[in-house]
Amino acid sequence: MAKLVKTPAPAELGGRGAGGSSAAAAPLNRAERAAERRAAIVEAAMEEFVARGFAATRIDDIARRAGVAKGTIYLHFKDKESMFEELIRTAIVPLVVRLHAPPPPSGSIRDALEAFARVFIQEIATTRRGDIVRLIIAEGPRFPAIADFYYREVISRGLAGMRALIELAIARGEIRNAELARFPQILVAPAIVAVVWKSLFERHSPLDAIEMFRVHLDLIFSERSKP
Repeated sequence: MAKLVKTPAPAELGGRGAGGSSAAAAPLNRAERAAERRAAIVEAAMEEFVARGFAATRIDDIARRAGVAKGTIYLHFKDKESMFEELIRTAIVPLVVRLHAPPPPSGSIRDALEAFARVFIQEIATTRRGDIVRLIIAEGPRFPAIADFYYREVISRGLAGMRALIELAIARGEIRNAELARFPQILVAPAIVAVVWKSLFERHSPLDAIEMFRVHLDLIFSERSKP
């Protein structure tokens, strides 16, 4: 997770002797330590959430795993819900934001979607980030506040990005069925299947999620000719 580093104010830069420079470094060090502590808390929270579920996880368990006092937790987060939101914000949102980057002028929309699918599967579906998604699927109905947060920060952004790409593909003639723009969920369905499958059925029948996504895109775009 990215460290939060305090940017020195203009008055702190230059025009000071050695003593002034040393004094300016102290707050920076404290900020770095605070950022590292916060990151450790979020990491510990993820381990506890995945191991115990959201409902059963206690602040005491998170503090113990992070190696900090319980009171330190409350210096950074007001409750475990805000910790879970931070987990989503730092681990998943940055990947979804990539959807809003315009595709290369020379590349196809399908190429852009395949690249995104590869990133999603490699960095979410098959990693601990996927556990966060599975946790929301499992416990979201009992805790609508975290489901609502996930929808606002991840789902709504992801669908908006997908819809924009679909509309561009329709305008370019890459997608013929314009109705797909009404249901961008269809386009990302294999991503959800991959997350659930990896959790429940992978040991029985390993899934090549990237190949599944490629076949799915063949159904939406014209199938590519084999070399």
